[in-house]
Amino acid sequence: MKIIIDGDACPGISIIEKAAKEHNIPVIIYCDIHHFIQSNYSVVKVVDSGFQSVDMYVMNETKEGDIIVSQDYGVAAICLSKKAKVINPKGYIYDEKNIDRLLEERHISQKIRRSGGKTSNPKKRTDEDNIRLEKNLLKLITS
Repeated sequence: MKIIIDGDACPGISIIEKAAKEHNIPVIIYCDIHHFIQSNYSVVKVVDSGFQSVDMYVMNETKEGDIIVSQDYGVAAICLSKKAKVINPKGYIYDEKNIDRLLEERHISQKIRRSGGKTSNPKKRTDEDNIRLEKNLLKLITS
């Protein structure tokens, strides 16, 4: 088991690394050349910039039993099909029961935006998000 982080948009890396250290789990953070991430624990892999370049590395690196941290529903769906466990940076676990609905909601939102409509912005990160991330990450690690 390893934890793979889609690092381009992942606030909570310190929470993830703390849990990984406590359970002696290696962590790989992927980011593109436009992001600067340093870590004393994780291996940081910088990849070329480009449409979904980090996503492709995350998906290709994923193996059964890994834990993936990503807020991208497409990445989550593919990693779930590889029998990985997937969680987003706010601590919500993606699974076979909710991924289809999330992908459908994303599709509907994209259609609204393409036709000139507006959709709501993501909510700001809260302390509850950090607590949920830690709790649910530990749940995935120990299950």
